[in-house]
Amino acid sequence: MDEAEQQQILGLLRPGDALIWGQGTAEPLPLTEFVVAQRERLRPLSVFLGVCFSDSVRPEHLDCMQVSAYGTFGSTRKLAAAGGLQIVPGHISQLDRAIELGRIRCDVAIVQLSAPGPNGKPSLGPINDYIRTAMARARVVIAEVNEQMPWTYGPEPVGLERIAARIRTSRPLLEAPTRRPTDVDRAIARHAASIIPDRATLQVGIGSTIDALLESLGDRRDLGVHSGMIADPMVSLIERGVVTNARKPIDAGITVTASLFGGRRLFRAANRNPDIVVMPYTYTHAPRVLAQIDNLVAINSAVEVDVTGQVNSEVANGRYVGAIGGQVDFMHAAARAPHGCSIIALPSTSEGATSRIRVQVDTVTCARSEVDFIVTEYGAADLRGCPLRERMRRIIAVAHPDFREALERDAAPRLRRGY
Repeated sequence: MDEAEQQQILGLLRPGDALIWGQGTAEPLPLTEFVVAQRERLRPLSVFLGVCFSDSVRPEHLDCMQVSAYGTFGSTRKLAAAGGLQIVPGHISQLDRAIELGRIRCDVAIVQLSAPGPNGKPSLGPINDYIRTAMARARVVIAEVNEQMPWTYGPEPVGLERIAARIRTSRPLLEAPTRRPTDVDRAIARHAASIIPDRATLQVGIGSTIDALLESLGDRRDLGVHSGMIADPMVSLIERGVVTNARKPIDAGITVTASLFGGRRLFRAANRNPDIVVMPYTYTHAPRVLAQIDNLVAINSAVEVDVTGQVNSEVANGRYVGAIGGQVDFMHAAARAPHGCSIIALPSTSEGATSRIRVQVDTVTCARSEVDFIVTEYGAADLRGCPLRERMRRIIAVAHPDFREALERDAAPRLRRGY
């Protein structure tokens, strides 16, 4: 940014403003870094964050900023560990409503846009999420127009005429960090893949276990995708004709997602591609939409589960490390889909030290009534239609062998009571 652009932006901001900006791969980094650098003159500045793949907001910046988020992803875990992140618990499907009603304030929306596409207008590129609602609610909209951002199909940005300032850049987008799948990841993936039939419509998260799972699905036919996020491994399934979306009850032929949490391969695949559509959370996570997908298979991870199937995806050792996110939205829908199911996939231990299957979890993110399968590297526990006593036995059976005896002993009173 040149000095004139900086002064224009500063003239639009007021002390005490509440900001929302694009998350993950869509973060408008030159603008967010500039705003954070000006936090002293804008105090008490507040920011609502989503997934963060940059370090634009660090613990030392909390001297003049209040930071909230719907969870901890990427660099926001450092903010949480420093005690400076305020968690706003809630389902992804509720975020737009909270912004619209002002429960999550948005005075200023800061967005990243693509260059104009086939329709002559810019797009929101790799992430649609809740940013359109923020743009509609905000007093001021500030935009980075990035020549390297992919132009994607989906609802166009709202209020383009209300953009008060824009800067033009040409820079690579932020990319989601990756980690190669381990042997444990691949073992979990094999068990989870055995549950997924041909023609299923998938919702998946991201991470090495999910990457391994997608690699295990090469022999499936006519899979569909309706997900809050997708990453690079999905491109291989699309290119190989495994993901065709041909049997989806809605949006046939189209991969639907809210977020491209990947890298250049995914961005290239989605660029000007009408077969990959980036939709807002008000569509991807909406109960009325998910209820129409009768073959939905939702695969999500967790910090830990207990022997009855209750899921903790938020807290580990007293520290907030995850989120409610969209897990419950999708698990609820998939567990009720006539030809679908809900799956929680996780390693049986934390680096071999402690069991991630516990007698009882302290934080319940997802109710046991929403969980059809618990999958670890030791197998898949099918919980459908099982009484609680049998659920406990099946879940303990997929725990790490070193911890099964202790789990059986400590869970004995619950086993006797049957709940």
